[in-house]
Amino acid sequence: MPLPANLVTLTTTENQQTLSINPPTSGLSLQGVISIPGDKSISHRALMLGAIASGKTTIKGLLLGEDPQSTASCFRALGADISELNTEQVIVKGIGLGKLQEPVDVLNAGNSGTTLRLILGLLASAADRFFTVTGDKSLRSRPMSRVVKPLQQMGASIWGREGATLAPLAIKGSVLKPIHYHSPIASAQVKSCIILAGLMTEGQTTVTEPALSRDHSERMLKAFGAQIITDPKTNSVTVTGPAQLQGQAVIVPGDISSAAFWLVAGAIVPGSELIVENVGVNPTRTGILEALSMMGADIELLNQRVVAGEPVADLRVRHGNLIKGCTIAGDLIPRLIDEIPILAVAAVFAQGTTIIRDAAELRVKESDRLAVMASQLNQMGAKVTELPDGLEIIGGTPLTGTDVDSHTDHRIAMSLAIAALNSQGTTTIHGAEAAAISYPNFTTTLQEVIKAC
Repeated sequence: MPLPANLVTLTTTENQQTLSINPPTSGLSLQGVISIPGDKSISHRALMLGAIASGKTTIKGLLLGEDPQSTASCFRALGADISELNTEQVIVKGIGLGKLQEPVDVLNAGNSGTTLRLILGLLASAADRFFTVTGDKSLRSRPMSRVVKPLQQMGASIWGREGATLAPLAIKGSVLKPIHYHSPIASAQVKSCIILAGLMTEGQTTVTEPALSRDHSERMLKAFGAQIITDPKTNSVTVTGPAQLQGQAVIVPGDISSAAFWLVAGAIVPGSELIVENVGVNPTRTGILEALSMMGADIELLNQRVVAGEPVADLRVRHGNLIKGCTIAGDLIPRLIDEIPILAVAAVFAQGTTIIRDAAELRVKESDRLAVMASQLNQMGAKVTELPDGLEIIGGTPLTGTDVDSHTDHRIAMSLAIAALNSQGTTTIHGAEAAAISYPNFTTTLQEVIKAC
């Protein structure tokens, strides 16, 4: 049966996009093999480490979203030679550790918290040079004290709005001292910022977390030649400086955060079967697989292998029995923090109640993701209650299409699109352009995998 012409419609007006999804009354399913964008976290780090290493770094599979573009732009301004970004091969000619150039203009991290927080560690340790860094409206409202405070403990000179807690931030590079920082939160951005600062610091710099956060920085720094020691028993990582980094060949696997949308879609849309190829399944990122397994989703890992130090697999999801509610909390949260918006969608279509706790960090992302997901799903007819640090979701209530808004948050935009597939009537998602932050071809892929019943 041919698909209705207006099933998935993307409308562009100036710089804003509206995505309308109108499932046929006869139903739909999702079928096909999907290639997803490169991992955003690894893409950022490949560009950064390539820029500060000696020699040439080649990157294949780089994410072409707006966030990595912001990282590349900042490091070009700091003196690195970075070729035009593409998925085939990006060449970075590094300037060498400690040789960042003083830029003639303000560095702009755009919407990327990873860019801003990680770059601060490198700028703070670039002795006798001055830098100013900012971001878009959303990023300028996000807390920076979590990285500024430990850097100041190391001797960094940083100024900014509200006591250097908000961008724009001005940095006078200094010779820093090593510290052992006990982070109050499990955050790969905090950990990575301090470890990057420690690359240029004489002695050992250690970060200990309350729970294990994603470890892409540690893996890649080891590959580039840094002396990195990890202690899983204490959730600690130590770098010995000053380091020597050498350019490497990096292959970026597909982003499991992008795969999560299709995993949930396949699990909730009747008759669906999808294979998502070349997905990074680093153990510090696979909380989404554990959570969906707890809910009873039918997901299988195929063709497991190791590519450039990162575990990779193809993921097959099939719609089976109705998924069920569960509790998602504790040490699992840092391993799926970015996937909670789409997990909330899964919970709406699950049998029973799902409780998400220990996720207050979501209130200071690109949007307050707890508040926004609750309000937008409730507009569609869901039963979602905000908790101070999470959500309570009573599943099983049919959704009705209506107007919703991404609040300029890429993960919100795509999560609402997946919810719309199982709704009655037309759902119109305003601010759909936000998806380009991490998944520029999301709408095209959605159109390709939808099949009429």
